[in-house]
Amino acid sequence: MKVALFGADGKVGRVLGPALERAGHEVRGLEIGDAVDVAGLDAAVDFTTPEAAPENVRAALEQGVSCVVGTTGWDPAPLGALAAERGLRLFVAPNFSVGAVLMMRFAREAAVFFPRAEIVELHNEAKKDAPSGTAKATAELIGEGTVVHSVRLPGLVAHQEVIFGGEGQLLTIRHDTTGRESFAPGVLLALDRLADLPPGLTLGLDSLLA
Repeated sequence: MKVALFGADGKVGRVLGPALERAGHEVRGLEIGDAVDVAGLDAAVDFTTPEAAPENVRAALEQGVSCVVGTTGWDPAPLGALAAERGLRLFVAPNFSVGAVLMMRFAREAAVFFPRAEIVELHNEAKKDAPSGTAKATAELIGEGTVVHSVRLPGLVAHQEVIFGGEGQLLTIRHDTTGRESFAPGVLLALDRLADLPPGLTLGLDSLLA
């Protein structure tokens, strides 16, 4: 596929670009502030900022290009409607790490058996949104009122633990991203399945995992 990569020189983009090329994709790297010219490409991938992503996605959709987005901290619903109008796909996931998605799945199952849970999410200080998109999605899966604690410190990548409390016991489900290479398989899966998705907005990598 011919793929535009928004944020190619960012922390994720510097890892993701070579991974896409190794998988056989032709990558056009774009940075924040670049003119968005993606007409004729097969897909656009965005790992930028909550401020830049909406305009990148809108421009890509208006040029007839479906999108895969890993940027959190913005509302994709309005652009999902635009994608549906144009027969295009907008796939947005708060986390492209398969392990993180499984952590969320296990947390949803555990919530049935425990009366309370709290989430602790830890990211690098450069991450602008707090709580993280993954933490918000996990809280929604567990249930209303779930408390989220956010930590932003240098030296962290992306980490989350869900702590369940019950009579005489605790259960902790934790996932640690130690390298951004963990996002590449999920992005590749999304690109591979993009054409099979219904037009409009699809949320979460879990929807692609059997």
